[in-house]
Amino acid sequence: MLDTLTQERISIYQPEQSGLIFPERPLFASHEDERTYRKQHLVAAVRSFAMHGFDYGFAGHLTVRDPENPHLYWTNPMAVHFSQVRMSNLILVDHSGNVVAGKYAVNRAGFVLHAAIHEQHPDIMAMCHAHTEYGTAWCATGRELDMISQDAACFYKSHIVIKESAGAVAVEEKSGHSVANAWGNNRAALHQNHGLLTASRHSIDDAAFWFIALERACKVQLAVEASGVKPVIVSDTSAAYSREHVGSDFIGWLHFQPIYDLIASTQPDMFD
Repeated sequence: MLDTLTQERISIYQPEQSGLIFPERPLFASHEDERTYRKQHLVAAVRSFAMHGFDYGFAGHLTVRDPENPHLYWTNPMAVHFSQVRMSNLILVDHSGNVVAGKYAVNRAGFVLHAAIHEQHPDIMAMCHAHTEYGTAWCATGRELDMISQDAACFYKSHIVIKESAGAVAVEEKSGHSVANAWGNNRAALHQNHGLLTASRHSIDDAAFWFIALERACKVQLAVEASGVKPVIVSDTSAAYSREHVGSDFIGWLHFQPIYDLIASTQPDMFD
């Protein structure tokens, strides 16, 4: 925790009063320090998916670029439950799907989707994908989210529906490239008949929180649809305002910090 007044304020949520405890991203003295930080937060992100019940067999993969070698990325190992991922069993993978550090195999689908997006979008630092209940259900509709709440508005003009390779297991490289080609500047994608993907140009924390938020938005949307009541839609002006102030990359990172602190304090084996 740093004094927020020692760094530039980028959000209205940062306190104006000095001397208060408030999360701030650390500054790193070396690539190794930043690598450790990214790996720790990747493990916490994976375990947060376990906390939220996002596990589905071996499906699901989270990635973050290596700070020194950005053509490589760290990811969770194949066929290890989200709750059992730790620092020591993360693997480092290249865009060809080769494991260059670590003992475990890489998830083929994870390599195809994430490698293509990381390679075609060098500004994307981190990505998340899992086969979640509500996300999978909403993706079957082939529709974007409606702006029915402040939370949904965090995805205002920042998520898309991708129909290419819909419903097919993404194990062929062309499937990954079709998703990467459609991604654009969005933070999230609803892959039709498949599931949710999020990406961040900021941090794995940001990508992970907005994945959690996207799954929740899908759940709320399905509940509203099931009610049969026509919802009031947030105006474009209000949705854009919410997207700017409560839907930024920094806010995604900030939302994840209490999750990280909880996991780090209650699951210290994550650092093994």
